[in-house]
Amino acid sequence: MTEKSLVKRKDDILEVPARTELFPSFLQAGFECSTHVNTKGERQDLARMTQHDRLVDEDYARVRALGLLTVREGVPWYRIDRKGRYDFRPVIPFIEAGQRYGITQIWDLFHYGFPTYLHPFGDDFVPRFADYCHAFARYLVRRTGSAGTRFYTSVNEPSFYAWAGGEVAWFAPFERGRGLEFKRQLMRAAIAGIEAIRGADPGARMVNVDPICNAVAPLDAPHLAEDAACFNTFQWQAWDMLAGKALPELGGSREHLDIVGVNYYLSGQWEHTRGTTLDYDDPRRKPFRDMLRDVARRYPGHPILISETGCWRELRPVWLRDVVDDVLELLEEGVPIAGICLYPIVDMPDWHSGEYMLFGLWDLVPDGRVLRRVTYEPLLQEVLRVQQCLKEYLSERRAA
Repeated sequence: MTEKSLVKRKDDILEVPARTELFPSFLQAGFECSTHVNTKGERQDLARMTQHDRLVDEDYARVRALGLLTVREGVPWYRIDRKGRYDFRPVIPFIEAGQRYGITQIWDLFHYGFPTYLHPFGDDFVPRFADYCHAFARYLVRRTGSAGTRFYTSVNEPSFYAWAGGEVAWFAPFERGRGLEFKRQLMRAAIAGIEAIRGADPGARMVNVDPICNAVAPLDAPHLAEDAACFNTFQWQAWDMLAGKALPELGGSREHLDIVGVNYYLSGQWEHTRGTTLDYDDPRRKPFRDMLRDVARRYPGHPILISETGCWRELRPVWLRDVVDDVLELLEEGVPIAGICLYPIVDMPDWHSGEYMLFGLWDLVPDGRVLRRVTYEPLLQEVLRVQQCLKEYLSERRAA
């Protein structure tokens, strides 16, 4: 089966309902939680590498003080699954910190990393993943009780991971030329994981996270425009499979798709075939608001969470300002956007070079054995301004 055979015609534009407040805070925080194995064979556990596992109490106190009451958090599958026996001690500090600070967590169960005894193309991969998902949801319900809604992401960024792990051998399982096959396998796992989670936690909500992108023809290769436009349709494949719009034999449905989690970064727009990121002021960049409109048209009635967004260095506050401006415009149109997650909220080392990216609200500065969190003041001031703006806007909407 070819990539093009999965591409479906867009649905007719339908009326979408006004946004419902799914989360306790519209502006949210995400902590990088990748656990992939890189080309050197090294496990990259970012919660450990940023010391979020050690400093979760301090990290949650910081986000709580800013009114960021919703957090994306990771579950390190490779540390928990002992060949079908589960040790959930690695997540206890995060669960307890969430309860202590009154923070709602969106639990990411598979962020590129899997146990070494499994292979994603093995017959046992999907059932083992589903069993792990069920076990975690059951454990979480026991620890947190019946109050409130729990949120989960079964498989994070399946489109990107299918490319990184199945097409270009960036991450384990280090396959080449098997991207579409890997994507289908990841969607089998995602669907099985969702069903397993709901078997233990019937009220669970799913945030299905994938990037949105825009590839354009290079200036000196305008003949690639049609090919770039075709490539852009591939971004819908994973969500379409979850929704049962493509490959319905996988078992997807509207209930599986649930909340559409959109990841958007500067690097999400590039020159086709070359991968060169378009500059922030490049006129070929597609406005973010138009990209979100595309999502809303394709999946009418589904809430949309901007599950990851942020930018580098001095662009950090400008990026947030522009994202929020676009979101406010769309909320006025009735597009059901449920929140914006600043990701990562704490800086992280680059996956390849290991250098700190200067990406989050808090930069990381080595201080002996501790990675000290140092506030990037221009972004903090923009966060405070945005919080006030959102508070006023949402108050007006409730009063109307």
